Amino acid sequence: MTEKLNTIVENLNWNMVLDQLTYNPKSPLIFSSCLFLFMFVIFALVYNCLRNRQTLRIVFVTAFSYYFYYKSSGFYFFLLAVVTCSDWLIAHAIYDMQMDEATGTRKLNKHRGMQKAYVFLSLLVDLGLLAYFKYTNFFYEMLAPLWGGEFHALDIFLPVGISFFTFQSLSYTIDIYRGELKPLKSLLDYAFYVSFFPQLVAGPIVRARDFVPQIHKPLLVTNEMFGKGAFLIMAGLFKKAVISDYISVNFVERIFDNPALYSGLENLLGVYGYTLQIYCDFSGYSDMAIGLALWLGFRFPQNFNSPYKSDSITDFWRRWHISLSSWLRDYLYISLGGSRKGEVRTYVNLIITMLLGGLWHGANWNFILWGALHGVAQAFYKFYCKLRGYPKKYHPTGLKRFVAIFITFHFVAFCWIFFRNATLENSFVMLNQMFTNFNFALLPQLVGGYGLVFFLMALGYIMHFLPDSWNQKCERGVIRLPLFLQAILFIVVIYIVIQVKSSDIQPFVYFQF
Repeated sequence: MTEKLNTIVENLNWNMVLDQLTYNPKSPLIFSSCLFLFMFVIFALVYNCLRNRQTLRIVFVTAFSYYFYYKSSGFYFFLLAVVTCSDWLIAHAIYDMQMDEATGTRKLNKHRGMQKAYVFLSLLVDLGLLAYFKYTNFFYEMLAPLWGGEFHALDIFLPVGISFFTFQSLSYTIDIYRGELKPLKSLLDYAFYVSFFPQLVAGPIVRARDFVPQIHKPLLVTNEMFGKGAFLIMAGLFKKAVISDYISVNFVERIFDNPALYSGLENLLGVYGYTLQIYCDFSGYSDMAIGLALWLGFRFPQNFNSPYKSDSITDFWRRWHISLSSWLRDYLYISLGGSRKGEVRTYVNLIITMLLGGLWHGANWNFILWGALHGVAQAFYKFYCKLRGYPKKYHPTGLKRFVAIFITFHFVAFCWIFFRNATLENSFVMLNQMFTNFNFALLPQLVGGYGLVFFLMALGYIMHFLPDSWNQKCERGVIRLPLFLQAILFIVVIYIVIQVKSSDIQPFVYFQF
């Protein structure tokens, strides 16, 4: 037996093992990869062994989270430590100013000017890092002609998920300033919160008020939590690795890479494909993140709620990327004045919020236009509801609801054209093809040539538009299954993924943000 083990060890290609364990920009560590599955099994075994050793468990998870981020962004994992340490210190400084030593009570208005200065410092650190890595070339290109210079793009690497963890950490200091939180005493606890790997690189953006109370609770994963986690991981894996990746690689990318080569019908179907792809990709990641967190004993808030069932653009943003839309509402829209400063100012605040939400997604005029379209649409809808005397959360019924969902869906799909294309020119080429060169006669040929693509698109949309009660029944069914049947179901899903996945790992769409 010993000889056999020695032979196996000697025959191992240690260079190959080392390559797998070190950072590779072409192969980031993602939930749908075999490497992550293997590493998570080992991680879970150690994690379970440390279930009664709270401090060691927190150290272990934090270390693994930093390694997970290293596998996504290499040396730039140090940025995570910079944001963590600076905001932890700033939050304590703000809180100390608020405390009245004589009475031991918290007075928010005490030293308010200095508190604002520290909040500004937090903004400067977090948004400064974000601005440098994400927007330097964008503004450099705009400003270069002003001094007669020629623009040459700087070689600046964009660390994965920097938009997510900076927003998450920033919300912590703002909540301390607003008196909604007390700062964490331990830097280790704060590092654990900011770096927690399931949601680190693509959300959801988890607020400290939701996560922090769970850190020091005894580790408890109930059968309900484990079963729901299994359901969400399997659903997310299927949406991402089967539906999203397949239709992206085999159809959507080809259309968007060169829309002029394809008819208007193909471009329209490409838009429908991307509309499904980005939902399955991002909600699939969120499902897996929430499921993994449940397996580790933590509960995350919902991040997607069947967004294409929305009956208005406002309803869409209550259902799509809920953690980001609520962040923008609480920390940007309300800070601008929200709806407290008159009707016109409310519309302006909505448009500014969505414009900046578009810019958050990337330094590109397409993203800004995408945000502007959503902002104007929300302002118009708010004006329309006021004109008709509708209540704040109005939802039509019957045929009106069907028409409202149809219009909202197609407006969102139209906006995805600008979101997905790299340039405005490509977006307008795509629209031009749809309106001037539609060629509906190609449909039978397309269905024959892209049979599996359209089957998966139909399946994805059917699954999305099924009643919520059906999804809840499936979830409860998985929860009730014995563990060995859950394992079999998991193996079936992995087998399906292996059969349809492309040769190259497809990173999650939101890794670029």
